[in-house]
Amino acid sequence: MTTDLVLTVTTSDGAIPVGVSERGAGPAVLLLHGGAGPASVAGFADLLAERTGSRVVTPTHPGFGGTPRPDRLSSVAGLAELYAGVVDALGLDEVTVVGNSVGGWIAAELALLSSPRLGRLVLVDAVGIEVEGHPVADFFALTPDQVAQRSYFDPATAVIPDLATLPPAARAVALGNREALAVYGGSMTDPGLRERLGAVAVPALVVWGVADRIADADYGRAYAAAIPGAEFVLLERAGHVPQIEAPEALVQALRPFIG
Repeated sequence: MTTDLVLTVTTSDGAIPVGVSERGAGPAVLLLHGGAGPASVAGFADLLAERTGSRVVTPTHPGFGGTPRPDRLSSVAGLAELYAGVVDALGLDEVTVVGNSVGGWIAAELALLSSPRLGRLVLVDAVGIEVEGHPVADFFALTPDQVAQRSYFDPATAVIPDLATLPPAARAVALGNREALAVYGGSMTDPGLRERLGAVAVPALVVWGVADRIADADYGRAYAAAIPGAEFVLLERAGHVPQIEAPEALVQALRPFIG
């Protein structure tokens, strides 16, 4: 059963409302979605809770899914601070934070806040760092077909709607997602992040889809190398969103890591 609630968390950006879904019971997992929005992790959250006996908490980044985004909340660092507050508000301890794409960047920034409630870090095809010769694709310059080609092992299975064909309400949500992603992520990199990752002090796992062409596998290897002691796992038959293309394989990669 999924429980939905809205928390108001006070951060340096002020009081920020954030929608949160919870399912399962057991060790706490904070699952952070990427630019594809909260729907891109909802099914995987159900599977993860069932297969690992975990309490899986999935916030919706303000501005995504038709939710409001206060103008003052405008950075990945701000989201990381917000989710540190969510973890506090829910009283979670020894949390495994799992983030996909820009959600992985947020997760990395959350780990760098050194919250005593954070126990482990998992990055799934994350963006955020700069790696010479391995740029992050310019998502905003891509057509839906190009996004599918770069994001999926099997692009034929991708469901990436063309904004022009969506009904008005769905189009408004999709445009809101896109706008929020641009505000938070910008070019999808922070020139200083790679060096700062040396301060991550929790066990870390970096999981990558072999067919990711938004940020390729060598980019993922560089991410893992920047984090002290991080393990790198490459998933076959997956691209930028393994939780959609290869959810069972992703669960198997995470299962030994979740406390």
